[in-house]
Amino acid sequence: MNHYYEKLFEYIAEILILPEHDRVMCRQQFKPIFVPKDTIIEKAGTVHQNHTFIVSGFLRNFHIDSNGNEITNDLNEGSRFFTSYFHFMNRSVSNENIQTITDCELLQISRDDVDIAASQGITQKDYTVQILNKRLEANKQRAFDMANLSAEERYNKFVKENPNIIQNVPLGYIASYLGITQRHLSRLRKEK
Repeated sequence: MNHYYEKLFEYIAEILILPEHDRVMCRQQFKPIFVPKDTIIEKAGTVHQNHTFIVSGFLRNFHIDSNGNEITNDLNEGSRFFTSYFHFMNRSVSNENIQTITDCELLQISRDDVDIAASQGITQKDYTVQILNKRLEANKQRAFDMANLSAEERYNKFVKENPNIIQNVPLGYIASYLGITQRHLSRLRKEK
C-alpha cells in the first residue's frame, strides 16, 4: 500500500513541497482502497462524502440529462484528484455520479478529514486552493473548446492530450465527453 502514498506525494510535489508533518497527516487521513471496474463510488442524489485521489485506473464523472442520457463531465488522464468539486466542498446534494471505468487503486479522504487537514496541516489550504484553481481552469478551457472548436478539432485535441484515455476508456464515454455521438466519433477515428 505504500506505493499509493508515493504516487500521491509525487503528484503533490508538482505543485508544492510537502513537509513531513503533512505527509504523516496524509497517511493517517487518506484511506487506500481497491475498487473493481464499473462501480459507482459516489451516487447522484447524495451528498458526496469522499475526495478521491486516483493512484491507478480510470474514472468518470457523469450526470443523467432530461432525456435519460448519460453525459460524461470528466475523465482522468493518469493520477489526480477526482470528485464532484462544487458539491463536495459545499456539502450539497450532487447531481453527478463518480464511476470507475477500470479496476482502480484509490486513496480517499472524507469531507470531515479535509477540514481537519485544513486546520492542522501546514500546506493543506494552499494546496487545496491550487488544486481547485487547476480544475476551474481545465473546466474553463473545456467550455471554451466546446463552444469554439468543431467536433473534429475537439477530437484531435483530445487524442493529442489524452492518449491513455483513448486506449482505456470506452468510445461512448469519450463521445459523450466531447459532445458528439458515438457514430460521429467512430467516423472521425476512421478518417485518421
